[in-house]
Amino acid sequence: MSATVLRDGPFWLFFFCREEERTHVHVAHPDGEAKFWLEPRVELATQTGLSSAPIRSAQHVVERHIEEVRHAWTRHFGR
Repeated sequence: MSATVLRDGPFWLFFFCREEERTHVHVAHPDGEAKFWLEPRVELATQTGLSSAPIRSAQHVVERHIEEVRHAWTRHFGR
């Protein structure tokens, strides 16, 4: 099960409900998906099916919405 954080253009940011504790967000795109660590800085963790341009765009989306993503993480996971 997943929880949507936000949508921005072709990107959908979400969390999986039961996953590891390290703060991160998943980003879906029509061509694939990526996972970004949020701490200590936004950094690509994994990706599937995306070329470098959508990965860079996805990272910019995460960085642009970082406070909203962190707030959603705290609301969702309570930490």
